[in-house]
Amino acid sequence: MFTRLLDWLQARTGYRNGLAHLLDEPVPPGTGWAFTTGSVVSLLLGIQFVSGVVLAMYYVPSPALAYDSVQFIMRGLPMGWMARGLHVWGASFLVVGTAVHMMRVFALGSYKAPREVTWLTGLVAFLIILGFSLSGYLLPWDQKAYWATTVTIAVARSTPVAGEFLANILRGGPELGALTLGRWYVAHVFLLPATLILFVVTHIYLMRRHGISGPITPKPGPPTAFFPWHVMKDTVVMAVVFASLITMVLLVRAPLDEVANPADSNYIPRPEWYFLSLFQMLKYFPGPLEPVATQLIPGAAVGFLALLPFLDRHPERRPWARARMPFTIGMGLLSLGIIGLTVLGLQDRPEGKSAADWGLLPIAGLELATGENSACRRCHVSGGPAAPLESTSLRRDEEWLLNHMIDPVAIAPGVRTAEDRAPRNLMGRFGAQAVVAYLRRSHAGIAPPALSPSLQLAAVTYASACVNCHRISGEGGTVGPDLTEVGSRRDAAGIREVIEDASLVYGDSSMPTFKDKLTGAQIEALAEYLASRK
Repeated sequence: MFTRLLDWLQARTGYRNGLAHLLDEPVPPGTGWAFTTGSVVSLLLGIQFVSGVVLAMYYVPSPALAYDSVQFIMRGLPMGWMARGLHVWGASFLVVGTAVHMMRVFALGSYKAPREVTWLTGLVAFLIILGFSLSGYLLPWDQKAYWATTVTIAVARSTPVAGEFLANILRGGPELGALTLGRWYVAHVFLLPATLILFVVTHIYLMRRHGISGPITPKPGPPTAFFPWHVMKDTVVMAVVFASLITMVLLVRAPLDEVANPADSNYIPRPEWYFLSLFQMLKYFPGPLEPVATQLIPGAAVGFLALLPFLDRHPERRPWARARMPFTIGMGLLSLGIIGLTVLGLQDRPEGKSAADWGLLPIAGLELATGENSACRRCHVSGGPAAPLESTSLRRDEEWLLNHMIDPVAIAPGVRTAEDRAPRNLMGRFGAQAVVAYLRRSHAGIAPPALSPSLQLAAVTYASACVNCHRISGEGGTVGPDLTEVGSRRDAAGIREVIEDASLVYGDSSMPTFKDKLTGAQIEALAEYLASRK
């Protein structure tokens, strides 16, 4: 019965002829394991497409919902964390796999005539893969997404003549927002996949047309079929790579920073490791020299790779015989430069969040939101009239959240008694700002620092006396100076003097005198903490 069904399919579709064309490809004798890299890239592309489709089913490309939709994928969707992990870590595996494939092609001279166009289509496909990684940055709408994209648009703006035009296309409006996210989503999900498929299909067609270049020293004997022996080698290597990717996904959850905060201009964006070399170069070409790092050097590198098969027309393929040739030296210098800059960028990577990175406002919010006398706990408890704090959404804009926390009855009439609404029991705007700051970090899965009594006292003091005028890590007022790195300007004793009586330090100052408004312990705790901000 099954044989008759297959015969019927053959009569209607001719599938056996197609399989024969795929599996009976002639392979030069002696073709070894080095020629499995292309199959590995195909596997990783397939993983990216499948996992991307799963993520797209639940992702919402809107600044109000993007972060929450990613949170749902990671925490609410069964195996969603694995789908996102495969997509996030698979991107790194794909970049490495494509780079290794290109290096294999270069090392064995497989880019030489008649395979020049095959090399070019592979190079363009690699650039599109990098474009995928770049456009995927913004989609989670977390801090890293927002600020890394801000840097990307600034880099585009540095392009001579057309810089502002390119920046406007990428941004979609006067500022980074809903139009930006929509454009980058369309590029990531529609434009780039269609373009990549076109170039990958063309690349495979040209590879089949000219055949595998085979070993650098031709072996005697007739060609062999692609199936079964070379298929077995491909299968073994792909299984090892896939097992490594699954292990990475199981051991390291895909990162998600706190929700995007456009006010936090002190956030330091860090690109993925495969863009660190470009990021590092910006440090050596500051100001007006920035286009050298963002346009000239990368453009020269891509131009060198594109012209390589047309410039290096010598028939010699043996890598040891080409070691002193100028193009081999050029490729070596390019590779060492990228590796060296990447290593330097990794060494400069800041450590994880500490108490100073958290800031005093969210630490105060932690107590206000979760403490025994928390106003939030009256409703946001298990079985209460509102969702527990751990599962509440941040999809509302910040002003709505602040108004709700200041007076919940304005949002949900009837949930608070008259006594609850007495001024002494209302949270106040500064307390609400503290709770929002805490929720941003809590929803990102960022654990709070160890809270010493001194740190708790400093947090409560800052939230009650300082937040109206001073900002730390993008949170707080703007009337007074930013205190994010105040410890680099004054020591604890100097900060204490300013808190007690700013007029004695600055002369004419609008800052109130706190010597009689705060206790000595409060002033001391606040000064010690601010001195640590460097």
